[in-house]
Amino acid sequence: MRWLPNTEADRRAMLDRIGVATVNDLFSDVPADVLDPALDLPPAAGEIEIERTFRELGGRNRAAGDGPFFLGGGAYRHHIPASVDALIQRGEFLTSYTPYQPEISQGTLQTLFEFQTQVALLTGCDVANASMYDGSTACAEAALMAARITRRARIAVAGGLHPHWHDTLATYFHFAGLELVPLPVAEPGCWLPDGPGALPDDCAAVLVQYPDVFGAVGDVRPWAEAAHAAGALLIVAVPEVVALGSLRSPGTDGADIVVAEGQSLGVGLAFGGPYVGLFATSDRYVRNMPGRLAGETVDTEGRRSFVLTLAAREQHIRRGRATSNICTNSGLCALAFSVHLALLGESGLARLARLNHEAAVRTAERVDAVAGASVANRTFFNEFAVALDRPAADVVAAIEQRHGVLAGVPASRLYPDREDLARHLLIAATELTSDADIERLGTALEETLR
Repeated sequence: MRWLPNTEADRRAMLDRIGVATVNDLFSDVPADVLDPALDLPPAAGEIEIERTFRELGGRNRAAGDGPFFLGGGAYRHHIPASVDALIQRGEFLTSYTPYQPEISQGTLQTLFEFQTQVALLTGCDVANASMYDGSTACAEAALMAARITRRARIAVAGGLHPHWHDTLATYFHFAGLELVPLPVAEPGCWLPDGPGALPDDCAAVLVQYPDVFGAVGDVRPWAEAAHAAGALLIVAVPEVVALGSLRSPGTDGADIVVAEGQSLGVGLAFGGPYVGLFATSDRYVRNMPGRLAGETVDTEGRRSFVLTLAAREQHIRRGRATSNICTNSGLCALAFSVHLALLGESGLARLARLNHEAAVRTAERVDAVAGASVANRTFFNEFAVALDRPAADVVAAIEQRHGVLAGVPASRLYPDREDLARHLLIAATELTSDADIERLGTALEETLR
């Protein structure tokens, strides 16, 4: 890229045109302590010293496979076959990444088409898009979509939505002029009541997480009936996509929009990403769906081919009519998801889900036998909440330091302002959780809570 400097006269002309005296005036709305913070930085160092520093920092990291691992809370450790990475690097998939020109993007478009088919089948919906950035932003886009469809301004959020997803919703809504209406908060391990009760006026949708942030699962059908009776949509958010290999698909139970985090299939744990958001809905709402939709057609010679059927976003159509400002899909992660799911097949996914639940049941039984620990959940898939007799954060820190076991996520990390959750711990188990891991966790809890 060429560097095209502006002269002082150029800058002056631009500032005069927009009506400010200096460039700094453009940042007048930014608080002074943010705009010019006092940074406590170390003195300059040479390249060798910096390399040593970063090696030392990197040495503090702990890989997910190093020792027993019971962390969850929205990010789950699963086995990813080596064949996934090998397949996604094949030349057939390395056509143009951004499929604006279908004639040279057939590999990308076909994989997106297959991905959409898989997501629609998983969620029980008619149609899915070509993926979103992650589950939380997919959730926010679903709420915005419901507001467009119903022309209403409120979204009722059931207790149990992951607080990070809730924060993403709040950020989107702040600038969209919409309102989040919280329904009663969730209690650890307890699924929602049999419906939301009286919904607020001007309610566009009811949003339910399944399983909820504490791992509890239940029947979403009463919530669908209540939402539809009020003229609202039901949005179901799924934080652990492997659960859909065992639980009822939300779309078949009345959900109008289903969003999910797909990281568990094909995408390993890393430092907060990358993730892949899943988004599905019914045919009647497809033109309000954000993101891309790849479709199947035939070319001039009658051969099967693929195109972008819908791309209702600001890069393709007039900005004022765009349904979303999402700039792309998580193409590589969607491909990895699709390859992993294709390798599993329908029966393989069901077996994977069963292995997850069985591991969680064995873990819950061992933990519940520890004095000072009590499993709170009546229902769960592969994650559950445990009530301890002392602050969970202290217990987790002690177990990690003394036993090398990552015992779970303290609920206080997710809800720092709720004192009633300070002694609750979220524990997740997957197909990678061995009986030896479970026993080490149980022993570590017994010694720490003694």
